[in-house]
Amino acid sequence: MTTVLTPRRSALYMPGSNARALEKARSIPADALILDLEDAVAPEAKDIARKQVVEAVAAKGFGYREIAVRVNALTTPWGADDIRAVAKSGAAAMLVPKVGSAEEAAELSTALDEAGAPESLKLWIMFETPQAVLNASTIGAAGGRLACLVAGTNDLVKEFRGLHTPGREGLLPMLTLLLAAARANGLAALDGVYNDIQNAEGLAAVCAQGRALGFDGKTLIHPSQVEPCNAAFSPGEAEVTDARKIIAAFDLPENRAKGAISLDGRMVERLHVVIARQVVAMSDTIAARTT
Repeated sequence: MTTVLTPRRSALYMPGSNARALEKARSIPADALILDLEDAVAPEAKDIARKQVVEAVAAKGFGYREIAVRVNALTTPWGADDIRAVAKSGAAAMLVPKVGSAEEAAELSTALDEAGAPESLKLWIMFETPQAVLNASTIGAAGGRLACLVAGTNDLVKEFRGLHTPGREGLLPMLTLLLAAARANGLAALDGVYNDIQNAEGLAAVCAQGRALGFDGKTLIHPSQVEPCNAAFSPGEAEVTDARKIIAAFDLPENRAKGAISLDGRMVERLHVVIARQVVAMSDTIAARTT
């Protein structure tokens, strides 16, 4: 049985107040686009940004790209209007900043219900406060429309009064808690942004780290980061070849009833078949994508 997965290797933030950027987004090869009404938009531009984003989503033309809209928090003057606008925009997801509890997550799902959002509109939440870290397990289990946890690494460093380091040592415990909360509840998980746009080597290192931890992909702040991120979070040729070999080996009549076999000098178990099918499914989905 083939597992169908949604690639979310790259999720690029695009400022909602920049009409030119919204148009350019239609041709950027990111798996997801986060049209931003929050951090990237000045207070005086919030209303026009909301209007432009809703119009851009309604116009479609984004191809395979998953469209999320990051709204302002409900505690701001713009949050309630943002939610009402996004609810009927046709976006795939609404991303909400600084959610610190399961109760807040549940309230957001209810707010979308009350605004008449279709069931297809999912809730993504930013994981970026000490409260979110302490409440990770209950936030992940909030249910409702919740579908994805997104690491807000810049805010986490700020709130914990930490430092940005190449190895992200201070962030690793928090990122692990986010992943545990996501995986325990069948949610997607996206790593945080990388700030040094010119540092290709540094980007490659944190992408490799994020994939090794188990993230589905990474949020990005510049189009130049998309293709390296896609490559880092895509199954490699050797990985896909090995996965197909594992599947084929367990499909042999003599191995179908076995829980473990020896393959190329290593012990391979049934759990590796599950992983292998996910790898192949993801590789096939990516290969089939068109603009």
